[in-house]
Amino acid sequence: METYSGVVTYEQILSEQRGEVVLLTLDRPEKMNAWTPTMSAELVDAIEAADADPSIGAVVLTGAGRGFCAGADISAVFDAQLSGHAEAARPAPRDWIDLVRSTKPIVAAVNGAAVGVGLTMILPFDRIVVAAGAKLSVRFIRMGLVPELASSRFLPNRCGWGAASDLMLSGRTIEAAEAVALGLADELAEPGELLDVALARARDYAAHPIPQLRWIKQLLTENASETDPAAAQRREAAALAQAYATAEHKEAVAAFLEKRPPVFR
Repeated sequence: METYSGVVTYEQILSEQRGEVVLLTLDRPEKMNAWTPTMSAELVDAIEAADADPSIGAVVLTGAGRGFCAGADISAVFDAQLSGHAEAARPAPRDWIDLVRSTKPIVAAVNGAAVGVGLTMILPFDRIVVAAGAKLSVRFIRMGLVPELASSRFLPNRCGWGAASDLMLSGRTIEAAEAVALGLADELAEPGELLDVALARARDYAAHPIPQLRWIKQLLTENASETDPAAAQRREAAALAQAYATAEHKEAVAAFLEKRPPVFR
C-alpha cells in the first residue's frame, strides 16, 4: 500500500466511501481474490481507518469479479510454509478476530465462491449476505489442515454442532440457499441486488450511535458462549451504566420526546 496526499492506495483491495459506509472490495479477480498476507494487512489497515473515521458508521466487504475469496493463495501461502519461508505466509500483526469484533459493524456481501479462509474470515462479521448461486466451503480437511480464525467456535455458534461438524469433517461445498437454511449465512439476495442489500443493512447499523454499537458487539462476543446468566447480566449492567451517561442516549430521548429523528453524528 502507498499513500498519496493522505489517500491510501492499496494493491489487493479497493476502498470506497459511500455516505456513512465504507465499501471494501477484495481485488484479485484473476485469482478469484485468493487470500494473501498482503491482502490481510491491507484489510486490517482499511478497517482500522474506517473505525477511526467519525463520518463512517459501518463497513461492507465484497469481492471483485466472479468470486468472493477462493481461499488462501497456494503459491503465496502454502508453498512458502512448506519451503520453510514462514515469514512470507504470516498474516497481519493485528489479531483478525479482535479487530472484527471490536470495530464498527461489518457486513459481508458474498458475491461468489467463499472457500477456506475466504469463509472463516467472515464468520465473526455482524451480517453475511450471500448471492444466490454462490458456493461456500470450509474445506481445510481436504488440504490436510484444520480450521483457523476461531471458526471452530463461530461456525457452531452460527449453524449448530451437527451442521458445523458435517461441514468441517467432510469439507463439502454448499450453495448459498443451503448456507442460509443452515444459518451459516444470514440472508439470500439475487446477484444483481446483493450489494444494494448489504449496503442497506450496513446503513441501518450506521444510523445508530457508535459507542453503543461497539458495546453491543462486545456483549454479544463475551456472552454468546457464557454459561453463567449472572455473569452475562453483570456485563450488560456495566455497559448500560456507561450508555445512560452518554450524549447519544440524551439525544435519543430528546428526539423521541420532540418527535424527530435523532442526530448522532
